[in-house]
Amino acid sequence: MPRVTFPIHHTFGPLVTREQFWLAFWLQFKPQKWVRGKEIEELRSKLSHHFGMSASLFASGREALLAALQSIAIKPGDEIIIQAFTCMVVPNAVHASGATAVYVDIDPGSLNIDLQKIQAKITPRTRAIICQHTFGIPADTERLRSICDKRNILLIEDLAHVIPDTPDAIGTRGDLLILSFGRDKAISGVMGGAVLTRHGMLGKKLAELEEHALKMPLRFIAHLIGYPLRYRAAKILWSLPFGANLAKAYLRFSRALHLLPQVYQPGEADGKMSVGLRAIPNACVVLILQQFQDLPRLNRHRNTLTQIYSQAAKAKDWNLPQAALTAPSLQKFPVFARNTRKLRAALKREQIYLDDGWCHGAINPASSNQEAAGYAQGSCPVAEEVAAHIVTLPTHPTMAVAQAEYLLHALQSFLA
Repeated sequence: MPRVTFPIHHTFGPLVTREQFWLAFWLQFKPQKWVRGKEIEELRSKLSHHFGMSASLFASGREALLAALQSIAIKPGDEIIIQAFTCMVVPNAVHASGATAVYVDIDPGSLNIDLQKIQAKITPRTRAIICQHTFGIPADTERLRSICDKRNILLIEDLAHVIPDTPDAIGTRGDLLILSFGRDKAISGVMGGAVLTRHGMLGKKLAELEEHALKMPLRFIAHLIGYPLRYRAAKILWSLPFGANLAKAYLRFSRALHLLPQVYQPGEADGKMSVGLRAIPNACVVLILQQFQDLPRLNRHRNTLTQIYSQAAKAKDWNLPQAALTAPSLQKFPVFARNTRKLRAALKREQIYLDDGWCHGAINPASSNQEAAGYAQGSCPVAEEVAAHIVTLPTHPTMAVAQAEYLLHALQSFLA
């Protein structure tokens, strides 16, 4: 077996490839490209061509979702249907738009919204359904499209976890598509998001919202550019004697100096989100473009790891959402375990970090204020059960095959 490097992780610069590192390195010395540049229009053109829709760009996926909801002129009392077992930023964006989030339980076989339960939640106030494609597992957009057409409501596809090489089951039936280019998504610009639409009037409104979006300060953009550099440095430190302690101390020091951008902004865990929209920095777009152009290779790598996990799951009869076995490109591979806290704690001692924030809460991360998200405990029992028992395995571009094989060996006693 090839030498295994550590840490094995979900969140330790998961998309900081060699190519992204060098792009970020050279971007440090080109501040004229940080705020605006031709790359913004290049990315817009490529996304429009890829999905066959007009594209608008914003600072994050959550702001792209907020912009999408603002474009449909939400009125007081309007409702947006979303699934439980989702990220806190989704209901935050719904509430920031002025709408109410209405939760529907999930299908444990796909981790996506349960179509058998969705009809009962549709009312005359329903404006849209958001389908999530959880971890890259395709939601049944054909049936969702039919439901939306019959009730004259919009379908919003959330593609934060997956960007297919060729849109088919994912990204072809939504009235609006939401993309996120965060640090652990399908591709990464450290930050960034996009909303695409097939409707001309919505596209015009979104273009206006993008035009008036606020530009980020240069100091903050510098921290975004520094993210790939600091995590690559941390990985080098980790390889040294006592390297794990050195790397962790280095990252703690960087956070203390506010040199690493936060995943969640202040107040988001308590259900708060600004109604203002920010423009995507051109520096982030440069990073996004490189990974978008490399998308087929990145997806092939995810598929390779998925097949390794799938073969082990079938051979050992592990409990998992069956739809994960046939998904085209998984952001992470889900399995179920009895005692996930004990499992993660034991693996952490082997420098394997499987806490990705998608566990122990119907609204994730579990530390989020569930009540502030508008979620009533016990209302979606399947989502709560899934959250209590799910463990996800990394498929990101910097996860090596040897690491995946080592992880499977370490998991055996917990998933038998």
